[in-house]
Amino acid sequence: MTELKKCSIVDFPEEITKDGIKIYGETSYQNQIAVLSHYFHGMESENWKSEIIPAVREFLFRKKKRQSESDLSDDDLWRIAENPAQCSLFDEFFSVPFPAPEKPKFTFIDLFAGIGGFRIAMQNLGGKCVYSSEFDPKAQETYFANFGEVPFGDITKESTKSYIPKDFDILCGGFPCQAFSLAGRRLGFQDETRGTLFFEIEEILRRHQPKAFFLENVKGLAIHDKGRTLKTILKHLDDAGYDVVPPQILNAMDYGVPQHRERIYIIGFRKDLKINIEDFHYPEPFSTGENRPKFRDVMEKNEVSVKYYLSTTYLETLIRHKARHEAAGHGFGYKIIDIDGVANAIVVGGMGRECNLLIDKRLTNFTPVTHIKGEVNRDGIRKMTPREWARLQGFPDEFKIAVADASAYKQFGNSVAIPAIQATAEKELQMLNLI
Repeated sequence: MTELKKCSIVDFPEEITKDGIKIYGETSYQNQIAVLSHYFHGMESENWKSEIIPAVREFLFRKKKRQSESDLSDDDLWRIAENPAQCSLFDEFFSVPFPAPEKPKFTFIDLFAGIGGFRIAMQNLGGKCVYSSEFDPKAQETYFANFGEVPFGDITKESTKSYIPKDFDILCGGFPCQAFSLAGRRLGFQDETRGTLFFEIEEILRRHQPKAFFLENVKGLAIHDKGRTLKTILKHLDDAGYDVVPPQILNAMDYGVPQHRERIYIIGFRKDLKINIEDFHYPEPFSTGENRPKFRDVMEKNEVSVKYYLSTTYLETLIRHKARHEAAGHGFGYKIIDIDGVANAIVVGGMGRECNLLIDKRLTNFTPVTHIKGEVNRDGIRKMTPREWARLQGFPDEFKIAVADASAYKQFGNSVAIPAIQATAEKELQMLNLI
């Protein structure tokens, strides 16, 4: 038998015939690998054999076993699937930094999962994720590397929603925020590709009626369309059968990370549980004043690559750009943070990096490793590394960064701040007597 290669979900792209029809019927093999990974981690389904057998067969084929896929019967494949941990073929599904707890206290689903910030927070509190969904393939790749599970894709599809277990305790979701962001066009529910994804959450709540939900979004949601958008959301959640706690904006820097990041949290409990929402209190800040972490606490301990240092040409461009805005009375432009203070909010795009530059004069080799204009600046001005962004969001250093820097910045910029999520979820779970 030939040596088996390590597989990644990038080995399983959607496959389209010349007629535009997906080879695997309604779903792609990427969906099959999602089914397979959820099955390995305990998700239930009525049609396991019919779905798992072809998924295992294709997985083994892509592993390039010497045996052809026709060498193994369906019964052989089913026996393999029933004992995956005993077969080194599936190590990627189990040798992960963040396995689910063996004796979970509650269950949850992870919608718009990103790279799993919600999941880490809930697992830290004793929860088991029984379903995850994330549309972005690169984020799926990172999620798989850390949890051994490939999230299902497009949550607007009935085929994707059909895998959600009938019963679970909590629905978690940092639903897409660009439609309400202060930095974006702020179209809200007029944004058909993102704003209306809230209604997918509403539909799932109506169908499955979990005990509670926990939603997160940008603070701009609170004032979007003069507050009417948030009022509409709260009305729909009430109509779906939930008592909703008045939403609150929390700042991540008050909960253990040195980043000024304000987000709105929306908590709700199923009405028949008769939980008095007036008894719910958002967590008190526990990192303030002298106790507040500083960026220095998450800063790389060793010299970082020269690729993170700005070129003189790029720096001059930023200086001119900032001067133009200052002349026009605007506050836009690059910012150099105090490493003994807190970082500005990390966000997707160049602005997130340019507003969080720092001075780090430990660089000893100024020879560029990438193509740049000019030369590396001698003032020690650099952007943060993806690992520093991970730490600013509360991700432990065991978290695997499985993608290139450009994707990593996007993923961490889109993530939730884990400590603030965990502190709030703990309060919610206590109300439900689940912890």
